[in-house]
Amino acid sequence: MVAAIDEAALNWGVKVLRYEIKDLTPPKEILLAMQAQITAERGKRALIAASEGRRQEQINIATGEREAFIARSEGEKQAQINNAQGEAAAITAVATATADAIERVAAAIRQPGGEQAVQLKVAERAVDAYGKVAADSKTTLIVPSNMTETAALISSAMRMIQTGKTSGPA
Repeated sequence: MVAAIDEAALNWGVKVLRYEIKDLTPPKEILLAMQAQITAERGKRALIAASEGRRQEQINIATGEREAFIARSEGEKQAQINNAQGEAAAITAVATATADAIERVAAAIRQPGGEQAVQLKVAERAVDAYGKVAADSKTTLIVPSNMTETAALISSAMRMIQTGKTSGPA
């Protein structure tokens, strides 16, 4: 543009080095087209920004749900571990208490009069069992004429105890 103006001004002895446009008024149709283009570009950018926002929102929601699911499953896993450990401790405590009780009973039987106490306890249990069977009105109970069977039961139990003593703990 500068070269064209400079060439045209040579006849008048003027040298053009630069030019400046002070006011430019394009036709109305061009202005409307430019405004429409700018509006379309802004709308396009707004749609892109909105879709990016929705995309990020969905990613955030999915990530949050995943982390919540993992946290819940970890909590359930820890609860199951705690329950299992509690049950194991309870079983161990019961087994220890039972073993202690058996050891005390065995020690008591070895004391003087211990075997007689066992005979008495077995006889009491036999009498209680007969009493429970007799208490049931639907059950017919036949009682032996001699009670030597009860004595035989007691002596059989005592032989088992003595056999256990001689063979020792298993």
